Parts: sequence; structure tokens; C-alpha cells
Amino acid sequence: MVSKGGLVSEDFRKQVLGYGLTTAEILYRRPDRQWLLQSYVWQDYDLFPKFPALQHFLEFWEKSLDGPLFSVTVAHSKLIKPAELRAVDGVFRLH
Repeated sequence: MVSKGGLVSEDFRKQVLGYGLTTAEILYRRPDRQWLLQSYVWQDYDLFPKFPALQHFLEFWEKSLDGPLFSVTVAHSKLIKPAELRAVDGVFRLH
């Protein structure tokens, strides 16, 4: 989780702050054939239960894209849980 230069990656920082990996399957109607549904998979780190990043993306979709939303199915998992995070003495450096 350490990037070049010894800095912690933004994804790891989000996980420590309580973000979890969120995956959404978005079904939408094709603009040219309203009867046809198409699937889009979105994935990012987000906060349960309000999912602000997903909400922002869906707002963008509704404002900017032609395919009307049909349904959104969300899966969410915290990859780092409080019991798994502990202080250690030492530094690991990757070269």
C-alpha cells in the first residue's frame, strides 16, 4: 500500500478512514432502443450507507448521459476493519 517515495496511496488512506470497496451494476435503457437494457459496472471506494461517490456518479449520469437508469444493484465490503488495524514497530520499504 506504499507508493514510490514512501507515501501511502490514496486508496489505502480511504480504507483506513472507513471507505469500503463498492461495486454497482447499473442497468439502463439504450437511448436508441428503449426496450433494450444494457449493463454498466461501476467500482470505487465509497462510504456505507449513503454512498456519496456513487450518488455523485449517478447524478452525473442522469444529467449528462442519454440512457435512462433502470436499476442499480450495490455491493459493498470494507477491506480493512478496525480489529485488523494495529500499530507496529518498524517500517517496511519496498525498492
